[in-house]
Amino acid sequence: MKERGTPSPIETVRVTAPVLAQRSTMARTRKRLLVTGGVFALMYGAVAVQLSLASLLAPSLTPTQRESLAESQKQEDAPPTADDQTADQSAQSQLVAPILDRLRAPITDRNGQVLATSLPTADLIADPKKMREYGYDPLTVATQIVKIMPTLSVDWVARRLSSNSTYLTLAYHISPTQELALNDLGVIGIDFNAGERRSYPMGVMAAQVLGTVDVDGHGLGGAEQAFDKRLNDDATPLRLSIDVRVQSAVRDELSQGMATFTAEAGAGIVMDVHTGEILGMVSMPDYDANQYSQATPAQRMNHALASVYEPGSTFKLQTSSMALQYGLIHIWDQFDAAHPIKFGRFTITDYKGKHRFLYLPEVLAYSSNLGASHIADLVGADRQRAWLAKMGMFQRVPIELPEATSHVLYPKGNAWGRLATMTIGFGQGIAVSPLHVVRGTAIIANGGNMIRPTILAQDPVPPPGGGLVVQAAATTANPPAEPLLSSANADIMRRLMRLVVTTGYGKAANVPGYFVGGKTGTSEKISGHGYLKHSNVAAFICVFPMDNPRFAVYMMLDNPHGTDATHGYSTAGAVAAPMAGRVIARIAPILGLLPDNTDAAAIDEGLSIPLQPVVNQILPRPFVIPVSAPQPSPAPSSDNGAQRQAVMPAAASVQFAAR
Repeated sequence: MKERGTPSPIETVRVTAPVLAQRSTMARTRKRLLVTGGVFALMYGAVAVQLSLASLLAPSLTPTQRESLAESQKQEDAPPTADDQTADQSAQSQLVAPILDRLRAPITDRNGQVLATSLPTADLIADPKKMREYGYDPLTVATQIVKIMPTLSVDWVARRLSSNSTYLTLAYHISPTQELALNDLGVIGIDFNAGERRSYPMGVMAAQVLGTVDVDGHGLGGAEQAFDKRLNDDATPLRLSIDVRVQSAVRDELSQGMATFTAEAGAGIVMDVHTGEILGMVSMPDYDANQYSQATPAQRMNHALASVYEPGSTFKLQTSSMALQYGLIHIWDQFDAAHPIKFGRFTITDYKGKHRFLYLPEVLAYSSNLGASHIADLVGADRQRAWLAKMGMFQRVPIELPEATSHVLYPKGNAWGRLATMTIGFGQGIAVSPLHVVRGTAIIANGGNMIRPTILAQDPVPPPGGGLVVQAAATTANPPAEPLLSSANADIMRRLMRLVVTTGYGKAANVPGYFVGGKTGTSEKISGHGYLKHSNVAAFICVFPMDNPRFAVYMMLDNPHGTDATHGYSTAGAVAAPMAGRVIARIAPILGLLPDNTDAAAIDEGLSIPLQPVVNQILPRPFVIPVSAPQPSPAPSSDNGAQRQAVMPAAASVQFAAR
């Protein structure tokens, strides 16, 4: 027996040659299995990636994008190059960028609020010929498809799949869930095309201004059509001049006005009188831009651009301006408003006339047709026509939107005689769009400087010598033309516009601290048999603040009906002027203009003009806010809401005494 602690004897095990050979074979087999397993793992990984691309990404790509993706995959399989490290760093952006860049560019308001954007979607397509080659039954496949897409009809889908076509579209803009479910059917011949769905997050907001796109992604109406190529070629957002806050206020007031006065239609415009930028443009009735196909022609109509109306008494601003500029009248000239003007079977009268001779301020304040007729008669047909042509009244307003009408109505040739001259003097016998009226009034208010209305936001530029920031006008590329009004006449017109609101029929538009000036305009509607006596268009055009004109506001109702509150009246002073006043009160702070109550008395005195002359006195000079006076802070908008600083030129003193 072996003692404890004694080492065991060494045992010798003899391995025969066949056993050694067997062990070597097993080792080599294990290595081969590991290598083979690794290869299969790589292969299955590659297949998984390809299936993911085919089922998730490829359906949302166009054929061009698919080719681009295939090419990038070939490059990945190619031998490494010196640029591989750089390429790897941007691999993700190279994969995603083509998808994003192909989408139609978004449209925003001036402050970056998205008005229109495109979402990637897929369209369901089929190859019926290939499906037949693989033995698929059209009815069976149609039943499977309709279970996933219940809005389709089994019979309709089955008929389509029974055709001899090799390519047809069964549905546009299907949801991702539907796309995955349809892909899981595994039907050969069912495929997907990349698509995009245009979405309008603000719904009804600026629907007619935006327009829409067709199934192929091409613009239909509005900015979508006007900038179609740019939106498809450039992925950066298109920035409009519209301010959704202003747009919302105008739409709200116009909608309430239509409901209160049961009007057929309406329009509202807010425009910068220096740059021509449209900050708000509303047409009623309107529609949800996402439901364009369900909108009626009346809802799609942009009345601010496409409809023409007789401007009524708003044109008396044009009549007074041209007569002053031609040097044919003086503010203290008197005009016969005591006797009707008769031309054959036509008679010109005043609404609530004063039945006496009126001075020019009274003609505007009391909106005298007779006074305006006599002023226009002094100007004459040729000079009147030339003036209105310079104001752009006979041509399409040069704005980017395709809806702007060129079908303005005015007498042609010899038809523009003395009677036409007189009636056009008070806005009858000529029909223009609301934007024509806004542009013409803005030119008068800004000192006679021609402007080009635009729907595009203009980049701010510093003024010469520093100071307040102003917007670059849409026509800055063209040399400035000679103002249509002298500084003295521009000063008089601003005073007269202010007088209409402080003393005349536009009182309801007055907003304390904003020094509104404007003109009412009520015109009878025309039918095939002449004027309708109990159907009119009520409009009010105004500019604020008149000591430093910045913005024009236009509000119009088509065929409003009076209420008890208006004592049955549906005239512009009772219907449109109050809407304009409420709009100004709401949008002025948004645009960076705070009411000036501190200097209100001095500013009003500087804008004042009496209805009748006072002998041996002169008009007060315009009030200028001292440079050291505190200025209101601008609102956070791209138009910077330039601070109020009076820039009205100090006109030559005008004697009160009549000539």
